[in-house]
Amino acid sequence: MQAHVIAILDDEERFRRALARLLKAHGYEVASFGCGQQLLSEIAVRGFDCVLLDLHMPGTSGFEVLQTLKGMPAAPPVIVITAHDDPECMQRARALNAFDYQTKPVASLVLLGAIERACGR
Repeated sequence: MQAHVIAILDDEERFRRALARLLKAHGYEVASFGCGQQLLSEIAVRGFDCVLLDLHMPGTSGFEVLQTLKGMPAAPPVIVITAHDDPECMQRARALNAFDYQTKPVASLVLLGAIERACGR
C-alpha cells in the first residue's frame, strides 16, 4: 500500500518539523510549506491526500488558501490547526470546506485520527 502524502502549511518551522516527524513515524509521506503561495503552486502540479493548515500567517493566509482550494475540483481535505480557539474562525473555516478544525496544542492521537478519516483509512 502506498503511503498517503500529507502537506503541512504553517509559518512556524519548529511546528512543521515536529508534525513531519510525527507523520513520518506513522507511515505518511510529508511535504512542508512555510507560506500559502508555496503550497498553492505545488498543489497545482502534485496531489496531496490531506492538507494540515494554519490559518494566521503572513502573506497568503490560511483562509485564502481554503478559498482557493474550495474552487478546485478534487481538492484534498483540509485539517485546520490553529492557535486561535475562536468560534468565528471555526465557522468561517468550515464554510470554506475545512474537513476538521483543531486548536494548538493538538493531541497526536486526535490529529492522527482526523488524518485517517480525511484520507479514508
